[in-house]
Order: sequence, then C-alpha cells, then structure tokens
Amino acid sequence: MKITVVGAGGNVGSTAALTIAQRNFAKQVVAIDLERKDGEKTFYPAKGRALDQWQTAPIHGFSTHLFGSSNYEDTKDSDICIITAGVPRRPGMSRDDLLSINANIVKSVTEQLVAYSPNTIIIVVSNPLDIMTYVAWKASGLPSSKVMGMAGILDTARYSAFIAEELEVSPKDIQCQILGGHGDTMVPLPRYTTVSGIPVRQLISDEKLNAIIERAKVGGGELVGLMGTSAWYAPGAAAAQMAEAIALDENRIFPCSAWLTGEFGHEDIYIGVPVKLNREGIREIVKIELDADEQKLFDDSVAAVRSGLEDLKRILKED
Repeated sequence: MKITVVGAGGNVGSTAALTIAQRNFAKQVVAIDLERKDGEKTFYPAKGRALDQWQTAPIHGFSTHLFGSSNYEDTKDSDICIITAGVPRRPGMSRDDLLSINANIVKSVTEQLVAYSPNTIIIVVSNPLDIMTYVAWKASGLPSSKVMGMAGILDTARYSAFIAEELEVSPKDIQCQILGGHGDTMVPLPRYTTVSGIPVRQLISDEKLNAIIERAKVGGGELVGLMGTSAWYAPGAAAAQMAEAIALDENRIFPCSAWLTGEFGHEDIYIGVPVKLNREGIREIVKIELDADEQKLFDDSVAAVRSGLEDLKRILKED
C-alpha cells in the first residue's frame, strides 16, 4: 500500500502523513510539496518534514516509510492520493474567497497524480471542500466512486467532541451523522446521534444541543479566530482515517463528500452523505430517512454548494 499526500509541507498534509505512518497500515507514504525559495536559498519542506517524521519511527514503533519529494514521478503507482494543497484560510476569508485560486491548484495537482497513478483513489481536503472535490473528479477522469472529499468525518468529530465535553463522557462512545456541505450549511442530525446507544436528547437539553450544533457549524471559523489560520490536527487525522478504511477494505460507514445521482433527491453534485468505504473507494452511498425539517436543511445546503459550483464554472467558463 503506497499513499501519496500532496501539500505535505503544510500542517494538514504533514499531519495526515504522520498519522497514516503511525497507524502502520501502509508500506510507504510519499509526502509531496513545492520547493520554496527565500532569496538565494531553496528549501524542501516536504522532504524535511517527512525525514523528521521518519526519525520518529523507532520511538512510535511503526514501519511505514515516510519519503518527501517535490517530484510527482515519485508518486508513481500510488493506491491512494490525498490532496491538501491550496491557499490556507485566514481571518476574514470565506471559503468562497479561496475558489478560483484553489481550483487551479487542485486541477494541476490531480492531473499530475493520475498521470503516474491512473488507478488511484483520491481524497480531497482542500477548500472549498465540496467544490474542490468536483474539480479533482473532472480533472482526474476517474469514476466518481474513486474521488471523494473529507469533510463529514471532521465535522462529526467536532460535534462529538463538544457533546463529550458537555456530558463528561468519552468521545469514543458517541455515534453521529452530519450531512450537507462542509461549512456553515452542514446538517447535523440529532435524531441519529447516540451516546453508547442512548439517544442524545435523553441526555442533554434541546437548548444545549442546539448550541453545540451551532458551534460545530462554525468550528473551522472558531479555530481560525484563535490561531490565525486553519485547523490541521483534526483535518489531517480525518483524512488518514478515510485512507485506513480504504486500505484495509473495512466497509466502514463515514460521512464523505460524494457525487450524487439522485440520492436524497439530488444529482450532479458533490456533497456530504453517508458512504461505505473499502478498496473500491466509495462502494455505495448509504441512504437514510430524513424528516421534512432535515430534508429542508439538506436541500438548502445543496443549494449553497451548487451556487458556489456555478460561480466556479463561470470563472472557468465551463458549460
């Protein structure tokens, strides 16, 4: 199992690479990023971070070899490629502000990856997430089952962490689903949220639960405000968890950005829904019942993502 992480000179990519290595399910992780110049000096951030991480192997006890490069030839025959490349979100910057810049980056990266790994599975982390996943799919020429976005795992992790904090329980005992676009229009589903099998509404008031939901929706923005840049530990770990489910052929059910062909009443769009992940990529989209209120929220989220997608198509002059 060979896994490539693009953007691994940055925080999200390097976290994903190290997490994959520490879980020890891959033979090799190739960390890719651009060379960076500072005056007459040239730096190689992906090479440096990968070397530093590889030197933790005797300490953490893993065998996965981490290798850094700026040459896409080194990604040849990758089973999974994770794309984290792009301009980071900064205070006052919406995800839509990133649209045209990151679309060009993701398109270029994807084309180079599939040139050397035509049968790979692609996991997109770059923002705006759902739209960048569409860009990668179009650029790759791969079946939609082999191109997906990481968002729902991160969103559910934040939601679960806040519930665990409120109830003073282990986050390992919380199961939940979040649908829709990655961002302020995500759709948490309290009806499908349990704590060790107990419906969450039996343990927490609606007022407190609604406050947690609203905090989860702006979880990324909260961290930008605290740090001056986007989060990286949780997004990197979430991408690694998706890669693990695929590599180990686990058939795990996760919320991921997937291409809809009529599921949940929508088609021709990438958006967060429950999917089953295995060595095929997305084996299937898992259909769950939504009540009228949940469906309305999901419809609104789809409309927001579709609006951004139409903006991108106008920028790129696509049909």
